[in-house]
Amino acid sequence: MTIDWAHFTPWASLAGGILIGLSAAILILVNGRILGVSGIVGGLLRRQSADRGWRALFILGMLAAPLLYALFVGSGETRIDAGWGTLVLAGLLVGVGTRYGSGCTSGHGVCGLSRLSPRSLVATATFMAAGFVTVFLVRHLFA
Repeated sequence: MTIDWAHFTPWASLAGGILIGLSAAILILVNGRILGVSGIVGGLLRRQSADRGWRALFILGMLAAPLLYALFVGSGETRIDAGWGTLVLAGLLVGVGTRYGSGCTSGHGVCGLSRLSPRSLVATATFMAAGFVTVFLVRHLFA
């Protein structure tokens, strides 16, 4: 395995991780809620949700952040090597997986592991293993 030094961004990655951790800590301290994006979006889509305001602001912030970043820093080249059908299928599979796993990577991987949740440890290990197997299959068997 080799490192692509031209795209190796440890400081930007560290800053992003700190921001994610900080936002998760602020949400649980201020609102008493776990930062799980699938749960936040799911609660926003419920008919009788009394807490739609903060959920909508959270999603708006997630959509606005990359736009603000691109405005001040500039955006790099975005390249997606998949067709629309593959992207839609992948999105649906991720959605199904978050329902079966009772949460997503942010809920289990960030918040659940930091709370030492055994269920989150199993969920995170499972989706990481599934990701490893998928990359191996796509790059080495189906290439």
